[in-house]
Amino acid sequence: MRYLAHINKYGDEQTVKEHLENTAVLCGKFAESFGAYDAGYCCGLLHDIGKYSLKFQQRIRGSEQRVDHATAGAKVCWEKKGMYQFLSYCIAGHHAGLPDTGGSGDISTDGTMTGRMRKKLEDFEAYAEEIKIPMLGNPPFQPVKSENIDFFFSMFIRMLYSCLVDADYLDTESFMNRKERVREQGETIAVLCDRLEKHISDWLKQEDLSTVNGRRTEILKHCMKMGEANKGLFRLTVPTGGGKTIASLAFALKHAEKHHMDRVIYVIPYTSIIEQNAKVFTEILGSENVLENHCNIDYESDEELRPMQLAAENWDKPVIVTTNVQFFESLFSNKSSRCRKLHNMANSVIIFDEAQMLPNDYLKPCIAAMEQLLRYYRSSIGLCTATQPALKNILSENIDIASVELCPRMEEQFRFFKRVSIHNLERISEDELVHRLETEHQALCILNTRKRAQKIYQQVKGEGVYHLSTTMYPVHRKAILDKIRERLKKQERCIVVSTSLVEAGVDLDFQTVYRQMAGVDSIIQAAGRCNREGKRNADTCFTYIFSLEGREDVPGQRQQTEITESLLYDKRNPDSLDTINRYFKMLYHFKGDNLDKKRIMDKFKKSNFQFATVSKEFTIIEENTKTILITREGEAAEVYEELRQKGFTKGLVRKMGQYCVNLHENDFQKMYAAGILEEISEDMKQDYFVLRDNEAYTEDMGLTLGVEYGQAVIW
Repeated sequence: MRYLAHINKYGDEQTVKEHLENTAVLCGKFAESFGAYDAGYCCGLLHDIGKYSLKFQQRIRGSEQRVDHATAGAKVCWEKKGMYQFLSYCIAGHHAGLPDTGGSGDISTDGTMTGRMRKKLEDFEAYAEEIKIPMLGNPPFQPVKSENIDFFFSMFIRMLYSCLVDADYLDTESFMNRKERVREQGETIAVLCDRLEKHISDWLKQEDLSTVNGRRTEILKHCMKMGEANKGLFRLTVPTGGGKTIASLAFALKHAEKHHMDRVIYVIPYTSIIEQNAKVFTEILGSENVLENHCNIDYESDEELRPMQLAAENWDKPVIVTTNVQFFESLFSNKSSRCRKLHNMANSVIIFDEAQMLPNDYLKPCIAAMEQLLRYYRSSIGLCTATQPALKNILSENIDIASVELCPRMEEQFRFFKRVSIHNLERISEDELVHRLETEHQALCILNTRKRAQKIYQQVKGEGVYHLSTTMYPVHRKAILDKIRERLKKQERCIVVSTSLVEAGVDLDFQTVYRQMAGVDSIIQAAGRCNREGKRNADTCFTYIFSLEGREDVPGQRQQTEITESLLYDKRNPDSLDTINRYFKMLYHFKGDNLDKKRIMDKFKKSNFQFATVSKEFTIIEENTKTILITREGEAAEVYEELRQKGFTKGLVRKMGQYCVNLHENDFQKMYAAGILEEISEDMKQDYFVLRDNEAYTEDMGLTLGVEYGQAVIW
């Protein structure tokens, strides 16, 4: 019999042997990036041997009977034991996702690895006539004595799994489309280094250390020099205005070129910073070399962007810009679609921008995964921020974070770039805050909740006064930010009442900033919006910390606020490097076990790998929210009409996201009870609603949060 793996729309046939050998070579090539070519090759060679069954061959020729073809190769590997058992997880999950190990009582229908191994399979023994199982030795590296050995092996399985599913997808895609889909990998790291050096050539001539540009150049030059350093963990602790974005890019590209690394991955907490940084990188390196991968980016709707959409599937570009959520949730996912990219994290320079925003609730598993990438997968990691988190007690003993600081004369740089004085107003009334804002010319006021921001704004509003928060959909916020920047540039009166969304990376420059009491890192980030460009005399620029009468509960922020209050009570200067370090040490100490809130690390013990369980539980953003579509703009109305006519698609959901506001449960219930919202997604996992009352959304405040129970809209 001619055993077939695929038949494409042109009638071409691909044999199982051809598909297995192609996938094996590609999977081995991917795994070679971390020294595991043989394991990758074997994994690819055995993943579809179940297709040698008679029933599968009948199915591919037209039978409608479903056939499990993935368990066969997994069973062969499971019974061979040793290294092969790691491959069995990858093969079993190459369609359905990496399974949990399961227990001795599991039955064949449970979906666990143990259950799958008890499954009765169709006869596939014909594979032995065409496929010879390669000999495998030990893994290409051994765990250090102090680490969780099962987490070590779970990461190795994930990486092999990523190699397999990407190789399988790529070979299948190539055959099914007759290689018509164009995957463009971008230019080499060496070419990108040349581009960057040309871009900064004039900057490098600035040598006067008494000027801002001179200091930025000093930091930039040092980062480029440090690119020659051995692979490892680096810190770039740079004050606001020190040129962190370009300096970190220069380090990353130089480091990648020096060590023949494949790509640079930027991991950033907010999409607003991603869009800002990606624009800078694109202007310097070329749009074909920079891939943005986050929820707000849409490559599907434009055929010209199709190569970017394909690259987003597996991060096959030299520079990737993505979110904390995308990066870490992919690392702990069990799904083939999310895991395809993981092997491209190997042999990469990974830069965590605003590193203080690493997710506290999952900090221990995140750090553990980062350590694996450092130790075994040939990557280097850079932690960039003005408020460096104190990770020494969380990192393993043999990983030294303190010794490799990329910022030259760090403490001196912080003294030079000090542009603002921070004062604690302690507890004040809302009336006093409003009075202060009314007397300012250009000031930013950051409050802890959306409701408080709306309330203060309503008392201050007038000419040149703006509100910013996530009660406004993204397109609206961008439009307001443009107006704010224009007024600031023209030196016109500009008062902004906002939530914390403006703190990190948003390019705004005020003479005065007011910041409601929060964590020290938030206060420093807020102060970074004060005299940001350093064009004013530092003695005339102030950031005021304040508490308001009446306690507000900000979810997940109570400990941060209380620690800050205790440090200020001890008369510590909030913007000193010592205070920042002390703050993070105290925060991590008091959080303790809550740095692994879901006990992720405990789910990889005693050779029990809970891949599927962890994939469900590792969710960085867990707010219980509902998504509200606002149709006040033409494109939003068109998207809504398309949704009604065609239903939900991935592309439409992405477009829709630019015109949506997320509501917390309490606010949602009040609006829904008032008849202001209408559900549009009864069968979707995510709840989507459309705003029926356009008066509930205003140009100046967005979605009004003042609705109370008992109000109603009559239609």
